[in-house]
Amino acid sequence: MNPNFDTIGKQFVEQYYSVFDQKEIRGQVAIMYHPTDALLTFEGQQFQGVDAIAEKMKTIPLDNMMRQITTIDCQPTMDGGVLVNVIGQLKNSAENDKPLGFSQTFVLKPANNSFFIFHDIFRLVIHNM
Repeated sequence: MNPNFDTIGKQFVEQYYSVFDQKEIRGQVAIMYHPTDALLTFEGQQFQGVDAIAEKMKTIPLDNMMRQITTIDCQPTMDGGVLVNVIGQLKNSAENDKPLGFSQTFVLKPANNSFFIFHDIFRLVIHNM
């Protein structure tokens, strides 16, 4: 297990969202995913491989959003990878919009002296009561 799992996970989150949160370059976040084996589940829809993930990233309708991260929890995996769970809130820049909670979980695997995203699950935390 990688003893630096917490640092790796937190630095990854910072890098990932610095690209994802910019609509103009959001599609470039796909290079962080394993080229063929990566899986993304975004609000229940599944995408596999860099090309499919890049296309999905370009169509995500988060144009004027602000992100607030509440927690980042990391755990080492047996193969030297890192499991990362992010909890936070997204808010449209419009004044009357309410923040929406979100959860995103990543599985990072070591490859070529770096890490790739192998699994990514994103969900807005919306309760219908």
